[in-house]
Amino acid sequence: MRTLRPLIAACFVAAILAVPACYAPDGGFMPASGRGFTYISTPFKPLTITLVDVRTEEPFFVVAIPPGQQLTFKFIEGKGDHQVWTPDLMEWQLFDEPSTFGKLGNQMTVPPASARRIDVSLRPAPEDPPAPDNEELRIVDPLDPKAPEWWTPEGGKAPDSRARIYD
Repeated sequence: MRTLRPLIAACFVAAILAVPACYAPDGGFMPASGRGFTYISTPFKPLTITLVDVRTEEPFFVVAIPPGQQLTFKFIEGKGDHQVWTPDLMEWQLFDEPSTFGKLGNQMTVPPASARRIDVSLRPAPEDPPAPDNEELRIVDPLDPKAPEWWTPEGGKAPDSRARIYD
């Protein structure tokens, strides 16, 4: 039993350390103000996220989130490149939804918290999600030599709907 205690303690600590990286619109298991923001776009709620510098009212970051994806970003204070105009760093990433973990692989310097605003807007719905890059076109060509005989103009016997197709 004594040899299991360190292992159990290590697993507990690892689980606690993993929780802060959790991305969810409601803040996840243990919501905190510094954890970040997650916005999910759906076909019936397509979102556009705009970050605005309130000192100039100019947008500095705009993303039209494709349906079926989520935008996750967080701000890190004091990691920017200019002490007044862009003192903070924003890390962000588009993920397929729902993603609760992942690396925020993009970053940019941003205005301080007191000078930025997050605007969320809805685009006209419904909006179809983008087709995957590797998806083949679904064109039915009756002259295709690989086409089943029931696709041809002459027709043919349709498959038995009771047949087991995976045998």
